[in-house]
Amino acid sequence: MKWTFQKVDLEAILPLRALYLEEVNHQVRYNAVHERGWSDSYLLTVDDRAVGYGSIHGREIPNRDTVFEFFIIPPFRRHASNVFPQLLAAARPAFIECQSNDPFLSAMLFEFARNISSDVVLFGEHSTSNLAVPGVVVRRRQASDEIFPHGAEPVGEYVAELNREIVASGGFLLHYNRPFADLYMEVREDCRRRGIGSFLLQEVKRECYLAGRVPAARTGIKNHASRACLTKAGLRVSGFMLTGEVSL
Repeated sequence: MKWTFQKVDLEAILPLRALYLEEVNHQVRYNAVHERGWSDSYLLTVDDRAVGYGSIHGREIPNRDTVFEFFIIPPFRRHASNVFPQLLAAARPAFIECQSNDPFLSAMLFEFARNISSDVVLFGEHSTSNLAVPGVVVRRRQASDEIFPHGAEPVGEYVAELNREIVASGGFLLHYNRPFADLYMEVREDCRRRGIGSFLLQEVKRECYLAGRVPAARTGIKNHASRACLTKAGLRVSGFMLTGEVSL
């Protein structure tokens, strides 16, 4: 069999990528880089039949130095360890980055990379919480609302109000693979550790479902407050972002 990786336009890999998304069935952190033009696509053919693809993006957007997606249809998957080095030779990336809940690419990471590390933890939906914080009301943000300065997250479509003051805001982002959406929120510094963030996320999760999306989230591994907040709101750890240096 003759295996070949050829650089192609994004449209050429979309049918195979649809299979990839169906198989992994989780939020893909870098899903939007394809449509934003921040990735290079390599079509894998065997004897001129398309059987897989690899995608490369940049740790810095202008570069293309990191493998972040790799997929081969199951009938040909046993050849992955022999084929993956051809993608590395064609694209010449310096890094491999993947989600630990992508078992196919993570297997390639551990075989073909060194100095593997992680600084981001991924969360998926788990259960429905029943939280309440006395005096706090969660509602949609209004144009007249006075919003406190945000330092880490954008101002959300939903706010938590206490004593007629906005003490938190949050929402969900839709540029991820369907049906998933990404939750975010920020609590005013003087109101943290009072359960307001988890209560807000609980209510945003409901709105997320009403919009036809499944809630997911991510945060820094060492951000223990954020991790606790997400867990309390009914999410659980679903994986980690892994990065390693290519080693052949």
